Amino acid sequence: MSGTRCQELASARTQTVFGVGNPQARFLFIGEAPGADEDAQGEPFVGAAGQLLNKIIVACGLKREEVYICNILRCRPPGNRKPLPEEAGNCREWLDGQIAVIDPDFIVCWGATAAQNLMGTEESIGRLRGRTFQHGRATVLCTYHPSYLLRNPPAKKDVWEDMKFFLKEAGLPVPA
Repeated sequence: MSGTRCQELASARTQTVFGVGNPQARFLFIGEAPGADEDAQGEPFVGAAGQLLNKIIVACGLKREEVYICNILRCRPPGNRKPLPEEAGNCREWLDGQIAVIDPDFIVCWGATAAQNLMGTEESIGRLRGRTFQHGRATVLCTYHPSYLLRNPPAKKDVWEDMKFFLKEAGLPVPA
């Protein structure tokens, strides 16, 4: 499980970043790939985007410990570039393994890379938002990545609408 299938990624990373959270979680959140902070700390979503994700989780009435959080890739791409399809393919068995063990009721894909790789589609995140999909027995919802929100704050409103939709689908209270 050392993650050496992608020599470029393996040689550039500090460590492999595995998913974290409740292994019996109802909710699985999937992001793109570790960034510099995640590579340094060995945990997904700990940088600025992770801090925003924490705020979103709290606003939904959840705790980070109630969800499981992982990425499509377990290694940081050089220069924080978008993961290549073959890199995502090399990590796919690890992602599928996490999904099988956690067996979530709901999966939230944060960003186009997560959504496209999980579901095998080329549709844009804008077209995937606001709908549900199935992956095994899990209901999948897609929204913008928190790092996108940091660059485009007006999109926070769209993500909040997506999260209210997610909460409604999950049968949880929807904050006003």
